[in-house]
Amino acid sequence: MKRDSRLSGVLHILLHMAERPEAATSEMLAKAMQTNPVVIRRIMAGLRDQGYVRSEKGHGGGWTLSCDLTKLTLRDVYAALDSPPLLAIGNRSAEPGCLVEQAVNAALSPVFHEVEAMLLARLGDVTLAQLSADFHRRLVARGLTRSKAHA
Repeated sequence: MKRDSRLSGVLHILLHMAERPEAATSEMLAKAMQTNPVVIRRIMAGLRDQGYVRSEKGHGGGWTLSCDLTKLTLRDVYAALDSPPLLAIGNRSAEPGCLVEQAVNAALSPVFHEVEAMLLARLGDVTLAQLSADFHRRLVARGLTRSKAHA
């Protein structure tokens, strides 16, 4: 199973957006995520539908944050991405006919559900404001300013 890195990528661009006074175009954000602007627009549409970002068309347009970073959690962003699979491992089949595989599923399924619940809870405990504060601590520790960090 291929790893889904959209959450990490979206958090990355949201934090960059938080540092910008002006709107960021899909092209700019795509460059930061090393992807196509169409992919960015698709991802950002889910965030816009939840009220986390807004978009403006035309000259000077682009994407801007429209929410309080102290209230926006990693779980909120994860849900806006349509809750992609959290684990790269899982049962071989959902409803196996083999009794051995049924026993394996019976042992693994509760563990997978427990781990997912713990991860979702932890994602709900972390806000984008906390990530931004961590970024700023790292910036200061390296003796950089915001403008040099984005260069």
